[in-house]
Amino acid sequence: MRPVSVVVSVVVSVLAWLAAAAPVPAAPATPPPPAGAAARATAAATPPPAPTIDLAHARALLPGFDDCKDVACLIERAYQPDARARRLALALWNDSGDLAGVGPDELMDGGYRGQIHLVPQLPIGGHRQHLVWVAEAMRSIDRFFHDAFAERDPPRYRWRGLAFRFVRSVKKRTPSAYATSWAIEYNVAGSLLTSAAGVRETLFHELFHLNDEDHRDWSGRQLQSDYDRILARCGKAPTVTCLAPYAPNNTMVRGGTFYAFQQNNGNAVHEYAAELAVRYFKEQGEMLAAGKVSRRAFKCGPPENARAWQGLVDEFFAARDLVPAC
Repeated sequence: MRPVSVVVSVVVSVLAWLAAAAPVPAAPATPPPPAGAAARATAAATPPPAPTIDLAHARALLPGFDDCKDVACLIERAYQPDARARRLALALWNDSGDLAGVGPDELMDGGYRGQIHLVPQLPIGGHRQHLVWVAEAMRSIDRFFHDAFAERDPPRYRWRGLAFRFVRSVKKRTPSAYATSWAIEYNVAGSLLTSAAGVRETLFHELFHLNDEDHRDWSGRQLQSDYDRILARCGKAPTVTCLAPYAPNNTMVRGGTFYAFQQNNGNAVHEYAAELAVRYFKEQGEMLAAGKVSRRAFKCGPPENARAWQGLVDEFFAARDLVPAC
């Protein structure tokens, strides 16, 4: 989610192909490649060049070690109390240019969730599992793009060279995450980040927000009219039954509606679009694994679905759609 609205991404189903995806070496977007990276198959999709997480930015993510002259030193020093977490953070940096640090101490407006206090929390010790899940998720996402765009031009979509800012919410379990400016804020106390599958889907949701931002708020410009039309059709108090045919994903707000249609959450069309991207991730993954989707393709629903799907595929995924025509 955008930072003005708090992310609530949840996974209800897991793609077996993604869960079983073996780690894939990834040519980094920013640091020098690790040994053997040059031998990676040239058919792999490579994201567009991404801005480097420079030393100044890295020092903000891992504060307190200003005498370090490179990012690896910052990681070594910050993660010194936990050798296993240190190895994970170094591998994430060396393999994909992603840096796992901390976010600021802040009081944020959570929209319908109220005020939320977030404090920095490095993913070490009892919180190390979150770093494990993030590393696994980013390998799975890299594998997805590698397979979906093999021997094709890569999409204008960035999934490497990201800043992960780990925080912990005080006396609350929201937000799970939010994203802005090529950074993902990750809450180790988030109620939705309790499994590898939940983390993977949440991160793909957040990745879309970052890329939507980079595409000059494509979702706000291109999807708003149809989105408003759906809400108007379903009335002032839309029911889940009315919204169900238009919901891209099965993420639900506890005691409420589909997350894609939750109001008082910033401009909610952004969440609809991010959930649509998750649906793309799921359907393309199923096509890669089994040659078919497990339920009716989203684009084969109402006309609003078809328009949103085609727009997303064309804008973000280089017109690559493995799902057969309706």
